[in-house]
Amino acid sequence: MSQKKLVEIYMGSDSDLKVMSLTAEYLKKFDIDFNMYILSAHRTTDAALEKIKTAKDRGVEVVIAGAGKAAHLPGVLAAKTNIPVIGVPMKTSDLGGRDSLYSIVQMPTGVPVATVAIGKTGARNAAILAAKMLSMKYEKIEKKVLEFMKKMEDEGLKKNKKLQELGYKNY
Repeated sequence: MSQKKLVEIYMGSDSDLKVMSLTAEYLKKFDIDFNMYILSAHRTTDAALEKIKTAKDRGVEVVIAGAGKAAHLPGVLAAKTNIPVIGVPMKTSDLGGRDSLYSIVQMPTGVPVATVAIGKTGARNAAILAAKMLSMKYEKIEKKVLEFMKKMEDEGLKKNKKLQELGYKNY
């Protein structure tokens, strides 16, 4: 992995760690180093703001923030930095994550947050989106992204070939 930590992962609670660890795992697939924090927009506001205000000085180029329920963390971070922020809505017991999704995706003009799917898929996609963003600047990451995309294509074609050979009833 690189020396410089290009990505920071934030989450509002340790209950988000199981999902956000998938973001970390996927960043590792692309050899992207990261920092990870549990900092809440509501419970540790000052610490979260201090961390995001100094992120650019640490070489951070993309921020990924997971949050549930009111899900203010991605927006609060985006309001205090010009670094792109990707929001990961957490699945919640109350509304299945729709509350988180709406809180993250409905940002006011001037404070955009790229928003991915709810939960585990979103956590993985946030890392892939970050890798694609960074691949515009870093050839090594671009190579990994292209390899990842080729592998997905190959797997899809393999499944189609099997379906064509076996038919849908025997697949």
